[in-house]
Amino acid sequence: MALVPTPTSNVNDPPLFAEVDMGADASAPTPTVRATVVQASTVFYDTPATLDKAERLLAEAASYGSQLVVFPEAFIGGYPRGSTFGVTIGSRSAKGREEFRKYHASAIDVPGPEVDRLAGMAGKYKVYLVMGVIERDGYTLYCTVLFFDSQGQYLGKHRKVMPTALERIIWGFGDGSTIPVFDTPIGKIGAAICWENRMPLLRTAMYAKGVEIYCAPTADSREVWQASMTHIALEGGCFVLSANQFCRRKDYPPPPEYVFSGTEDTLGSDSVVCPGGSVIISPSGTVLAGPNYEGEAIISADLDLGEVARAKFDFDVVGHYSRPEILSLIVKDHPMPPVSFTSVSQKAETSHKPVTGNLL
Repeated sequence: MALVPTPTSNVNDPPLFAEVDMGADASAPTPTVRATVVQASTVFYDTPATLDKAERLLAEAASYGSQLVVFPEAFIGGYPRGSTFGVTIGSRSAKGREEFRKYHASAIDVPGPEVDRLAGMAGKYKVYLVMGVIERDGYTLYCTVLFFDSQGQYLGKHRKVMPTALERIIWGFGDGSTIPVFDTPIGKIGAAICWENRMPLLRTAMYAKGVEIYCAPTADSREVWQASMTHIALEGGCFVLSANQFCRRKDYPPPPEYVFSGTEDTLGSDSVVCPGGSVIISPSGTVLAGPNYEGEAIISADLDLGEVARAKFDFDVVGHYSRPEILSLIVKDHPMPPVSFTSVSQKAETSHKPVTGNLL
C-alpha cells in the first residue's frame, strides 16, 4: 500500500489520506521499505522555524510507518527562487550584498547544532533522513544533502557539484569527495541534487557504487522533470525519490525585503511560485506515488527491493550492459581544497603517494 494526500490536505491541517493499492505483497521474500518524500516550503530566513516544521513533517511521516524520509533541495536555509542578489555583469548592488548576508546567516554549519538536531529527529522517529540544506563553510555556501540513520547518527553529505545558472553566484561547487552511497539495512542510499541529475557521468559514478534508492531533491517543477526521473529509474535500475518544495509568494518575505525579479508586480500573496511535482518511481519506470502539484503534502510508497534485481536482469548499466574496453570513467574522489598546508614531516610521508581516482 502507499499513502498519498487527498487534494485538500495541507501539512498544517490534520492528515487526510486515501489508501491506494500499489501492488505490494507483504508475503514477498524480498524486503519492503516504506519511503516518503516531503513536499513543503521553507520558512524563509528563519532556520529555527524551518527545523520545527521539519520535525512536524517527520513525525507525521513516521506515524504512517515511513522508514526513509526525503526532504527537498535547500529545505533548511531556503531556495532563493526569483532573486538575482543584485547581480549584473560587472557589478553587484548594496541590497544584493545585504540579501546574501541574510542568506548566509540562515545557512548551517556541518557539523553544527542544526545537524545535531536533525540527527536527534532521525533517532527520535526511527527513520533514515535525507535532508536538503544550505551549508555554510566559512563564507562560502554549498547546496548540500545530509544523510542520517534511524539511530540518530549523521552519516555524511553530498555537495551539489554544479550549481545551475545564477545559483553559481551564491553557491560553491562540490567535488568528488562527497558523492556517497550509504549501504544501510533498508538499501543503498545516495542523492543527486536538481539539474546535476542530468549529468550522465555523475549518475554513472552513483550506479557504480550500487545505489538502490536514488534520492533527487530538486527545485524543478516542470513536467519534463518527470521524464528525467523515469529515465534515471530505468537507467540505474533503482528507485527514484524526488522531493520538491511547494511554495506560494507568501512563503517568502514581502517586498522590498525580498523581490521576485521581473514578476513581482504580477504575484499575489497566494500565487504559486513552485508547484512541486514530487514523485516516487520504481526501477521498472512505474510511478508509485505522485507527482503532486496540489500543495504541501507527504507522499509515500512501499518499495519492494526485489524490483532492483528484476530491473538489473534487463539492464545493468555498470554490469553486463557496460563495455569497459570501449567506455570507461575515472572519478577523482578525493577532496580538492584550494589551500593546503603541509609540514616537513607530512611532505616526507606523502611525497611518494600518487593521487588516484576510481576506475569504473
